[in-house]
Amino acid sequence: DLHAQGSMLPFAVIARTGELAGKAVGMTTCMNIDAANRRLEIGSTWYRRAVQRTALNTDCKRLLLGRAFDTLGCIAVEFRTHWFNHASRRGIERLGAKLDGVLRSHLINTHPDAKGTLRDTCVYSIIASEWPAVRAHLDFQLSKPGA
Repeated sequence: DLHAQGSMLPFAVIARTGELAGKAVGMTTCMNIDAANRRLEIGSTWYRRAVQRTALNTDCKRLLLGRAFDTLGCIAVEFRTHWFNHASRRGIERLGAKLDGVLRSHLINTHPDAKGTLRDTCVYSIIASEWPAVRAHLDFQLSKPGA
């Protein structure tokens, strides 16, 4: 429904190399698309354990950020994650996103292990003026041997 409404664009992540080449290894989305304000969020990302902590996430985010800034003309791209998801926070920061702030008691958790507890949400972003430096950084990271 969100895709049909134009507020979400989901992508399957297919490994290009290695043992899993040609296989689906995760998903990610452009979501909370706000065309009028030229903003979107990249999120709802997950990967198979076998490809976590590889260059795959950097490659995917480079493609999505390029689409957002270079093709769609976005002013800002946002990332959100749980305060306690330290791996996700570090990954977002490695991309070059900056912490905008923390939405305290932002959501009521519905997951069975945390049902009813409150979630603090970290909000990060990359803005259009930062994109050239972020793009150069990501391209450099992806050009390293073994990336």
